[in-house]
Amino acid sequence: MKRIGVYTGSFDPVTLGHLHIIRRATRLFDELIIGIGINAEKRSLFESQERIELIAEVTRDIPNLRIETFDGLAVDFVRNSNAAAMVRGIRPLTDIAGEFTMMMANRQLDDSIETVFLMADEEYAHISSSLLKQIAALSDDDSRLAKFVPAAIIPQLREKLRLR
Repeated sequence: MKRIGVYTGSFDPVTLGHLHIIRRATRLFDELIIGIGINAEKRSLFESQERIELIAEVTRDIPNLRIETFDGLAVDFVRNSNAAAMVRGIRPLTDIAGEFTMMMANRQLDDSIETVFLMADEEYAHISSSLLKQIAALSDDDSRLAKFVPAAIIPQLREKLRLR
């Protein structure tokens, strides 16, 4: 039986921390599905199709990866994907309480789905989408930004921030 895992998030945009978790998770599962959550009430920097394209661009060397969008509950998306596990990346200790609460709620909603926590490596533990957007807006130095996001998406990120 094929082991399928799902890594959900907004990925707005995908960061080096996300990419590191993706690469590690693809070693644990036969197939990893990246589930880009769409929240119509939240103002995203990138449209859902753009996020798919950005993730596809920086993961094109990973054969066992699929990228999809979803709205609604992540646990429902995982179930509908025929996956047995939801992958969650954990950054500093501040993430643990929220992720634990989410895991317990998901378990109540569907106890057949396991949650696999992957702790961010030290070099990625501080990276967040909001932090990198702030750095991108305040610094013109792409080498600084490349410490937070894949270099391949820096031009698109800069363009989006110019249009805001």
